[in-house]
Amino acid sequence: MLNDFQIKYLPLIDERMCSYLADLNTYPTLKQAMLYSVQAGGKRLRPLLLLAVCQSLGRNIDEQVLGIGASLEFIHTYSLIHDDLPEMDNDDLRRGKPTNHKVFGQAMAVLAGDGLLTTAFENLASLDLPAESKVKLMGQLALAAGPQGMVDGQVGDIEGEQKRLTLAELKIVHKKKTGALLHFACLAGAILADADSKQTEALLKFGDCFGLAFQIYDDILDVVSTSEEMGKAVQKDATENKNTFPILLGLDGAYQALTDVLTQAKQELEVLKQMDVDVTLLSEFLGYFKLRK
Repeated sequence: MLNDFQIKYLPLIDERMCSYLADLNTYPTLKQAMLYSVQAGGKRLRPLLLLAVCQSLGRNIDEQVLGIGASLEFIHTYSLIHDDLPEMDNDDLRRGKPTNHKVFGQAMAVLAGDGLLTTAFENLASLDLPAESKVKLMGQLALAAGPQGMVDGQVGDIEGEQKRLTLAELKIVHKKKTGALLHFACLAGAILADADSKQTEALLKFGDCFGLAFQIYDDILDVVSTSEEMGKAVQKDATENKNTFPILLGLDGAYQALTDVLTQAKQELEVLKQMDVDVTLLSEFLGYFKLRK
């Protein structure tokens, strides 16, 4: 089911993003730099999760839903461009291709990220949605992406390099750094589908579990995977004194933490199922995480 869903909607998400950026009235170099990172590929998990929530709640996936998915992915892509800069993670590869600053230079990479972040809200504001819903979505997206969300998590990650965080502190960092945009994906789907408060609560708990699982799994892959498989440098976390789940818990402990949070995610889906929500598609998202046998 998820495979068919991806085959149907991934091209529509990509087309929505690229056609929007292509129509911008801007210097060609800036447009090229923005499109370079958007077109580099990626799993598009955040917009796909948003669309999946809509479908699960019976909301038609139209141009407005695709538009919000595009805005969400613009912000995710901007964060990757800035993460890769020498001042941040100093990476040469992203999705198997040279990072943005390696192709366009640091200044243009910063501006490409700035452009994607800002135009995400320009795009959202242009959508044909009720004013109340639009304002709520814009406010929640800003909250997820900004200094109380993803950006704050990035600060916690950087400052954590100077000390060893506790497990509770690490979870707080990644609830914002990684989890905030996935939380928004579930919230946006709930808003668009007019979900009730109990459905929304369960969806957000599921999204938070998914976000934590995503980070634990990414930390595990940094240890056990290869650059070819990941499309970026691996085994950097230990050498750069990063706080990660395998470093704090050991590899076995990280796998157990992943198992535990996936169990929690499944419990939230059971809650939704009891409210007559078809959770088949959402449950298949948990197949992204490969547990060690």
